[in-house]
Amino acid sequence: IFFFPFQVPPNLTVPQEKSPLVTREGDTIELQCQVTGKPKPIILWSRADKEVAMPDGNMQMESYDGTLRIVNVSREMSGMYRCQTSQYNGFNVKPREALVQLIVQYPPAVEPAFLEIRQGQDRSVTMSCRVLRAYPIRVLTYEWRLGNKLLRTGQFDSQEYTEYPVKSLSNENYGVYNCSIINEAGAGRCSFLVTGKAYAPEFYYDTYNPVWQNRHRVYSYSLQWTQMNPDAVDRIVAYRLGIRQAGQQRWWEQEIKINGNIQKGELITYNLTELIKPEAYEVRLTPLTKFGEGDSTIRVIKYSAPVNPHLREFHCGFEDGNICLFTQDDTDNFDWTKQSTATRNTKYTPNTGPNADRSGSKEGFYMYIETSRPRLEGEKARLLSPVFSIAPKNPYGPTNTAYCFSFFYHMYGQHI
Repeated sequence: IFFFPFQVPPNLTVPQEKSPLVTREGDTIELQCQVTGKPKPIILWSRADKEVAMPDGNMQMESYDGTLRIVNVSREMSGMYRCQTSQYNGFNVKPREALVQLIVQYPPAVEPAFLEIRQGQDRSVTMSCRVLRAYPIRVLTYEWRLGNKLLRTGQFDSQEYTEYPVKSLSNENYGVYNCSIINEAGAGRCSFLVTGKAYAPEFYYDTYNPVWQNRHRVYSYSLQWTQMNPDAVDRIVAYRLGIRQAGQQRWWEQEIKINGNIQKGELITYNLTELIKPEAYEVRLTPLTKFGEGDSTIRVIKYSAPVNPHLREFHCGFEDGNICLFTQDDTDNFDWTKQSTATRNTKYTPNTGPNADRSGSKEGFYMYIETSRPRLEGEKARLLSPVFSIAPKNPYGPTNTAYCFSFFYHMYGQHI
């Protein structure tokens, strides 16, 4: 006598309350397919609406009880899911399958998340908060607040943004504005910092010869800067200058008055005096408007002895490898060439250059250019001298020392 085990073909159903399944982003959810049959088959879960991986990274996930558990569900997981019986040994039947819809609600995504607006008093400003995406998109509401003060509420119709205007800024209108856009899943927030603070000044680091040596133990420094976006807010009436010796804690402060409007790119100069040699100093500069203090900027100034502090005479020939610190101009058409009577090749440069230097030696070097072919009319070759550091105008003295610059030149040619 043979006994066959009792077998029942598989069947799949989805509980009515489990599809569509509505949840919120970040929740833990369970998708369910009820499976019957004997023996009970393994259930395979996959995406039915698009070819993407399941939460574990595989294209299919197995379940022994028909339940798919997803932790920290995200908006990208919204869609249709397929539950399907695995191959069933003993029955020549097609796999059974059913579909479950997952709807993930999430708060509105908005822009800008944060925006700083700098504007002067009595001027207007309009803030705009835009919805990028949200689910559900229907019944979106908004509210505007300044700090904790409720300014406006409303409901979206067909527009994708909400605005809040301020016609004339005053001290009471400055601060942090928050716009909250709300749906069933939560709120997205745009934040606006409306301020009258001036932008930070920008130090100028290429001041020519900024160090003055007025007296034996002290020095002065020519501090220069420009103002970033001077017209963005109210007129800058002064700068608060702070200075302290490097390594010290205490700041010494004073105000630098500003007359008139500062132009964009305008170079402002202030002379720091009575600085002790050879100490370095930290300098802080803060613009002031009727709103109050703006953004500060800080730099360090260091003492360095001026080049040629006792310049009387400077002699140099082109014999040295550095050609007296002269340089070729990168913006011209061709370069100068260094040679001497002894090194020139008369095959290539006939009648070019003097027969000797100014002392009568054939060993002396010079810089020359060839003006005949292949040169063309209008082409230029520039040789730039070094910068000679001479004392700037001395505020403590009546006159400046005058200097004379001279050089030797030689011109020769059939048409010269």
